[in-house]
Amino acid sequence: MNLKSTINNMGNTVTQIIHFSGGNKRTFGGIITKTIKQGEFTKMKLRDGRMLLVNTRNVDCIEVFGEGEDHRL
Repeated sequence: MNLKSTINNMGNTVTQIIHFSGGNKRTFGGIITKTIKQGEFTKMKLRDGRMLLVNTRNVDCIEVFGEGEDHRL
């Protein structure tokens, strides 16, 4: 399943809260939507230059929130 086009509809950048299977959750802001590439590890770039890789096998769900003036729901 490719969520890239759905997330692109939310604007140029988003914040994601990633809920991991073990009960931990992490929040990442400034994710550039056009850089999201899905695979065994979902890869995405953040505005501050970091690259985030998430092993999707360990994720229960992801909450996505649009950011700034370009936010479109």
